[in-house]
Parts: sequence; structure tokens; C-alpha cells
Amino acid sequence: MSVPKPFLNRNIIFIFAFILTFSCTYTLQAQQITGVWKGKMGNNKVEVKIIQKGDSLTGSSYYYSSANNYRRYSIKGYFDADNNSVVWWDDQLIEDKGSTLFGKGKTPLLSVADFNCPGGGEMYLDGKATAKENPNDPKGAVDLTKVAGPSFRDEWDNVINNYTIGTNDPDIIDSVELIALTPAQTMPEKLFPGEKNTQPVYRPSPAVVMIPNVKEPEIKKEQPVIKTLTIEEKFTSRKKILTTEIPVSGDSIELRFYDNAEIDGDSISLFLNDQLLFKNIRLTEKAYTIKISVKELGAENELIMVAENLGSIPPNTSYMVALVGDKRYEAKLASTENSSALIRLKKTL
Repeated sequence: MSVPKPFLNRNIIFIFAFILTFSCTYTLQAQQITGVWKGKMGNNKVEVKIIQKGDSLTGSSYYYSSANNYRRYSIKGYFDADNNSVVWWDDQLIEDKGSTLFGKGKTPLLSVADFNCPGGGEMYLDGKATAKENPNDPKGAVDLTKVAGPSFRDEWDNVINNYTIGTNDPDIIDSVELIALTPAQTMPEKLFPGEKNTQPVYRPSPAVVMIPNVKEPEIKKEQPVIKTLTIEEKFTSRKKILTTEIPVSGDSIELRFYDNAEIDGDSISLFLNDQLLFKNIRLTEKAYTIKISVKELGAENELIMVAENLGSIPPNTSYMVALVGDKRYEAKLASTENSSALIRLKKTL
């Protein structure tokens, strides 16, 4: 029985498409994303070294105008094998030899790209870049091609070259990452047209490709138990530092407390003559107001401000305004884990 030619053609096309898809998928899985990528990100010429460790990514990015004018960042990111999407960002600035780079590479970037394998051993990263600190600030297209070798030599080269024969070990990648984060005297191995290299080329030690020995069992150290002090214990144990003295008279005095700097969660307690007066006072830009009866005061009195915490910006600081009759007094109070602010209230005739 003869088979219609259109049927044969469709099957041939299907088989060819299957083989091409399988080949590309196999290449993606075998090569993964690890390697050297070169091209442009926005207006920047860039070389990116990407090393895959599980789903996460690490490596280096070089923004350059020439062999001796570049900025190098460490990178972090992740790879989604389900849809071949790659996300990475400039993490730390390691080297800055960009005296003539002007603005190039000065803004750390966040890149989102697709990992494409059209065939013939070609691989591309196509996507968009934005400012790392502001993803709503576009910086242009990502257009990178995987290349055989780097123009800039660093600690990652041996890992990339030997990735399929042992250096894909997570312990090796972690070790090299620590080395890479330490600024080194690195120089590009390959020169760009018309340039001369007058300094020695940095070549990483082959030792970084060695498979580490079996790790010894980790001995966990017992963590000391840190006792949480009560506010009374904090009051008793801390040194009292005289900040200001205020004369008082009349029927009552009014005290207003504000956060003295950036609102960062400062919280205080107030003691009057060794007795807890108020606690859990959260300092903000709005006044926390208390009134004290003058007739209940002695000749000399001590008002102590104790920090319950130090906020996000130590020390704990407050701005106090005291209203005594028609007079106004102001003071800046500071309290730490070792000291409290003392305000002396002294009765006048």
C-alpha cells in the first residue's frame, strides 16, 4: 500500500522538529547556563561569567570600554529550567578600573532574559535590564551570546572550563565565590585591538579545580542563653548621666517627648525618684505628653529616661520639651544599653 506524499512530508517535518527540540533541550541541560556570555546590556559592552549551582547562579559581570577600563561586579541570580528564564543582578562591586568609563557600568543592573538555543551550538540570552535598586527604571535590552572563552581572566575560569568534570561541586563553587569576593590584582588576558598590556596577567591557581576531601562532621557549639532584662533591671544596672536641670514651680509641669532623629522605632520608659512612672512609650514625630503635679515633688527630683530598645539606628534618642508656667525648656536625651538619661527637677520658691 502506498503512503500519500503529503503524509510523508508531515511526518518528516515532525521528526525533524522533534530531533531539533530534543537536541536543543539536551544541550541546555548538558551545558546548562554555565559559561562566558558576551554582548551588550543597554548601552554597555559587557562580559558575564555565569556559574550554575542547583537553581541559583553566581559569577562575575564586566562592564568595559577597553581592556584596562572596566568595572567588575559579583553577580547572583537563579535559573528556571521549566521555561529557560534567567534572572541575575550585580551584587557587589569588586573592581573599578573605569576612570574613563564615565557612566558605563556605574549603575548595578538587574537582568531578566530567555535562554535560547536555535541550534548549531549557538546560545543566546535575550531580555531586558533595569536598575537593580529600581526595577521601574529601564536600562535597555540584554543581548548576549555564549562564547568559547573570556576576555577578562578571573577565579571563575577554571570552574567554567572544568565544570563537567568536577568543578560543578557546590563546595568548590562556594570556595571560589569567597575568593572572588576578595579584591585581587586582576588583568584581562586578551587585549582589545590596538592596546598593549604593560602589567602581568593574573592567572588563578589550578588548585581551585580540585575535588575537596570529605568534610569532617560539623561540631555544633552550644549558644549561650541571653537573659532578657526587665525594664526595672535595666533601670538599676545602667549608669545615670545628668543631661539637664529644670527649675519647677506652680501647680504642674508638662513634659513632651519626641523622637529626636529619624523615626526608627525607639521606645522608652520613665522613672521618677526610682519609681516606674510610664513604660512602653513609642517615640514618633508626635508628642507623647505627661503632666506631673509639683506639690507631689520633693525639693530635688530625678526623672530617668531608660531605653527599652535602641530602634534601628542606635542610640535611643528623644527630644524633650518641658513647659513650666510660661517658660519652656528643651533637652536632647540619649540612652544606650549601658546608660540612661537623667533630668533633675528642682523646686524653686
